[in-house]
Amino acid sequence: MRLSQYFLPVLKETPAEATIASHRYMLRAGMVRQQSAGIYAWLPLGFRVLRKIEQIVREEQDKAGAVEMLMPTIQSAELWRETGRYDAYGPEMLRIKDRSDRDMLYGPTNEDMITDIFRSYVRSYKMLPKMLYHIQWKFRDERRPRFGVMRGREFLMKDTYSFDVTKEDAVKSYYKMFVAYLNTFDRLGLKAIPVKADTGPIGGDLSHEFVILADTGESEVFCHKDLLDMNAPGNVDFAGDLSAHVDSRTSLYAAADEMHDATAFAALPEDKQMSARGIEVGHIFYFGDKYSAPMNANVMGPDGKEHAVQMGSYGIGVSRLVGGIIEASHDEDGIIWPKSVAPFGVGIINLKTDNEDTDKVCETLYAALAKAGIDPLYDDSNDRGGVKFSRMDLIGLPYAITVGPRGVAEGVVEIKTRATGERQKLSPEAAIKFLTAEFAA
Repeated sequence: MRLSQYFLPVLKETPAEATIASHRYMLRAGMVRQQSAGIYAWLPLGFRVLRKIEQIVREEQDKAGAVEMLMPTIQSAELWRETGRYDAYGPEMLRIKDRSDRDMLYGPTNEDMITDIFRSYVRSYKMLPKMLYHIQWKFRDERRPRFGVMRGREFLMKDTYSFDVTKEDAVKSYYKMFVAYLNTFDRLGLKAIPVKADTGPIGGDLSHEFVILADTGESEVFCHKDLLDMNAPGNVDFAGDLSAHVDSRTSLYAAADEMHDATAFAALPEDKQMSARGIEVGHIFYFGDKYSAPMNANVMGPDGKEHAVQMGSYGIGVSRLVGGIIEASHDEDGIIWPKSVAPFGVGIINLKTDNEDTDKVCETLYAALAKAGIDPLYDDSNDRGGVKFSRMDLIGLPYAITVGPRGVAEGVVEIKTRATGERQKLSPEAAIKFLTAEFAA
């Protein structure tokens, strides 16, 4: 993409309402624009990141055996009345009426609707287990929306729902999704810590939050230091026994319900204690027949009797992750994107546009990197060099190539690695080989 053809409304000043890093940088880098309290338009740069995160989430769900579908944002209140949640959910639910005066709502979650879909088609245990998911916009009318997309009212969420005959099978599905989440966050370049959690309005008796560490985290996390050194499970045989993949982590859980009670934390050796601030980016639940029983979502079991299906739900805040990644990875100059979700792989800075020599080198680099699938952003503007450097640091691309008349005369370009600040001078051909190898790793 050429910057001259792109839409990148970068701001020089930090908006007064932005108090945390992700909010500041998302506004300054032209990723989002606030349309009303807690509701944002996703501008091209932010939208590219959002879609990359969404695709990684999708791939890991598919790998775990979940099947994608799409449910509507507007739901009938009748389904929620069947489960008793319509009146119990609270003012966060946006309740509306259609032109026929029917009670409707903008869905904050989908347990009730997916249970209705399931009961319409599945009658026998032979059709189980099943995991269904969608990635859809949701709305929760937060009392105090703040921190940009971290605590907005409208947000993009991946929610998966599992269906099993027995509790034993349902717990297996739960841990299958547990592992899928660890793999997902690992691919996003995040160190996510699973923490025992309160089930809240979703319900159930087994739940974990996945939190990433950041100074601006909304909750205090107490955990074993070794959790930070553990790798994600990688390519797991989801047909096998998953307990071994989570046992080592489970033994290290030290946070109590809601992550505020440090009782379990006090029992750890002092040199293994760690407390920090955390941002929730995922939450998983096993809740049995909380929804299937009142909605008569029953299946015929192998014993010839009807059983209320055992369910779980599993959410990841896709749009929230954009802010979470920035909170975990930035410096005073701007964002530092992991390669897996960066809006562009490499920025090309032409220090003297309309110069035959620098233009030629930039065009060669641009064509070669695009052909290699690295997706470069070519700054072909007439702005001063300092403006170009600051803008590239702000938007946080993993690498920047600077092409200037002096370097071209010497046969070199300069590559800057955003995460480390390291600079190296290479020939254009060597630069292409270096970057191709970096993105192939």
